Amino acid sequence: MKGETSWVSHRPDYSATDTFESDSYSELNDEDNKEVSSVLLDLILADDILERILACLPIASLFRAGCVCKRWHEIVKSGRFLWNSSKSLSHKPWYFMFTSLKEPVGYAYDPTFRKWYGIELPCIWTSSCFISSSCGLFCFMDNDSRTELYVCNPITKCCKNLEEPPGFKFSDYNALAITVNRKTRRYIVTVVKSKHIPGNFFQWDISIHIYDPGTMTWMTPLTDVLAGWRGGAESVICDGILYFMIYSTGIGGSENRHGLITYDLSSRSSSNGLLMRSFIPVPCSLTCGRLMNLKEKLVMVGGIGKRDRPDIIRGIGIWTLNGTEWQHISRMPNKYFQGFGEFDDVFASSGTDNFIYIQIYGAPALLVFDVEQKKWRWCHKCPVTKRFPLQLFTGFCFEPRLEMVP
Repeated sequence: MKGETSWVSHRPDYSATDTFESDSYSELNDEDNKEVSSVLLDLILADDILERILACLPIASLFRAGCVCKRWHEIVKSGRFLWNSSKSLSHKPWYFMFTSLKEPVGYAYDPTFRKWYGIELPCIWTSSCFISSSCGLFCFMDNDSRTELYVCNPITKCCKNLEEPPGFKFSDYNALAITVNRKTRRYIVTVVKSKHIPGNFFQWDISIHIYDPGTMTWMTPLTDVLAGWRGGAESVICDGILYFMIYSTGIGGSENRHGLITYDLSSRSSSNGLLMRSFIPVPCSLTCGRLMNLKEKLVMVGGIGKRDRPDIIRGIGIWTLNGTEWQHISRMPNKYFQGFGEFDDVFASSGTDNFIYIQIYGAPALLVFDVEQKKWRWCHKCPVTKRFPLQLFTGFCFEPRLEMVP
């Protein structure tokens, strides 16, 4: 990609043995002495001291440091360095923006240095896919066959293929979610499938599938039939609870077009016909809702619909769920709402830790909200231009972590 900061092209060749030939200090002039002494200083540093020095570098610089010499390359790739450096590196969430609907290419935004990096995502062959991220890992499922699932670290490129989830072979809607335990580094993947019952416009089959990497198997603890509601593509896991959005089919006289369903993953017991008992209404009429995990608390970013025309957006609000009650956090100031230009009723939004990213599909502009400081700000302009009127942009948020392995 032309014009961007990138580390993916730095692929050193260490097939040849590194050699250093030098004379003694006494035989060098002052200028040569300065040049060689810096090299010799690197040679006399113990590995643990050099590790501490390299750990102070930002992630993008670490990949460039690995290209300096064979020794540095082995250090930054070692498991001990990756684990120890995780304690000192900033984990402010990055945002990856796809710049093509056909290819998995794009840029990642680093809020610490306010820079965009051109990176290549592993195992992804199209930007049309379901994506969920947690604690340095992201999980994706292709949108075409919906049979290919991978868990990956977007920074180290480590990737693992998961078995195809059970349930409907061709479901109408799928909601993918992943959660990582920060202490044990174990992850759980869930897929919520929704399929219209043939010949019945009122009912939809819905099922929850859970993947356990310990046993490398799927289980289906819940199946149900929803009347007047269907599943969608929005889900997240917070503190062991699976949350997913359901959508009114327009039958049954529901006041709102959106609702929330919860499921306790720790129960893992088979049950039927219980989903609507956990139904939580949304705080107001929404054009769309985006769910995210911020420090194990459920946060929703929603497009606020007009009272007389709920399908037309008039603002964007942020709420957090306390028990079964929604608490308002913030509303996007009008200057930022108008700054996007023409705002569709649906948009992209994801976040983690204290950061929430928001972007519209029709432009590469990106807005970030700091939940802790209650501040809105534009991200630096993404180094991509819109080439044609119908070009779309989307993306997802992830934590840059070197030590996480699928």
